[in-house]
Amino acid sequence: MRRNVIAFVVSLAAIGTPVRAHHGDADRYHPEVITITGTVVELQMVSPHARVVFDVVDEGKTVRWQAELGGPQQLVKEFGWTPATLPKGATITLIGRRLRSGAPYLNLTERANIVRAGKEIYRTGNFGEPAPTGPKGTLAVTPPANR
Repeated sequence: MRRNVIAFVVSLAAIGTPVRAHHGDADRYHPEVITITGTVVELQMVSPHARVVFDVVDEGKTVRWQAELGGPQQLVKEFGWTPATLPKGATITLIGRRLRSGAPYLNLTERANIVRAGKEIYRTGNFGEPAPTGPKGTLAVTPPANR
């Protein structure tokens, strides 16, 4: 019996680990999106989130930024990306949510897009939608009207 209980607990831990491993980002980013233009330094096609490292010139000073996207598999499957999609030196315009801390970091996993050479190369399904208005950046849910 004890062996069965231990096996059950281990199974639950193994099943629950992936769920706990992924983070939510409520209240970590500003709910409003910003637009920023920069020059690609590197595209990092790594799991769990691909990243774009890019330089932005702000008042004569170059600031190194990072932008977090979905997983590399999603970029390949949905957008046809390869490591050559964003070559070093390419100019890009990104729309995404900035960290509340003010650090030079964008989240591009929702309400986001990227344009390169006048062509949209990345767009989330909810791009252009308004910012969530519920508590801590969650969606405000309106109950259906009574029938």
